Amino acid sequence: MTSSVTPSGPSSSAPEAGRRGAGAAENAAARGAAMAREKLAQAKADAAKRGQLPRREPRRRAHGGPRRDYGDPQLFGRAIADLLAARGWEQPVAVGGVFGRWQEIVGPDLAAHTKPETFADGEVLVTADSTAWATQVRLLARTLVRRLNEELGDGTVQRVRVRGPQNGPRQSGGLRVTGSRGPGDTYG
Repeated sequence: MTSSVTPSGPSSSAPEAGRRGAGAAENAAARGAAMAREKLAQAKADAAKRGQLPRREPRRRAHGGPRRDYGDPQLFGRAIADLLAARGWEQPVAVGGVFGRWQEIVGPDLAAHTKPETFADGEVLVTADSTAWATQVRLLARTLVRRLNEELGDGTVQRVRVRGPQNGPRQSGGLRVTGSRGPGDTYG
């Protein structure tokens, strides 16, 4: 005795019913995708009639990731970077960072006897505590320019100007005591 199984008949088995349910879900998904393609094609046709041709490539966001509203919180570092960029303070802050890390950049020996003073128009002014150290910095100027440009970006520093000690040369002659009238005060 053979029994015939029909898909809609009461004698269908449970595995077949599961396959039938999966097939119905696949059909519904296919119908939904077909309807979405149809609506997209219709929208493109409507836009073409209005003279607004759709983009061929999707739009790309500048920063990648979700768009941020003005009042949304953001990372502190990103907020500082945005503030520096908006005010045009990026280079002065970078130069200040280099001046603050002078010892790391030039080494402890040179840093003990020199100090960066100013940065303007691609020129760094360095003061030395003695004429010997001023001469040493002048000899190392090319290396110093290269090292500073590694920190600040290529071409930022073009020249290093060196200034020696600010006390000036010692006067020649004998030592003087403040308030004395010279050699005549002892014969008086």
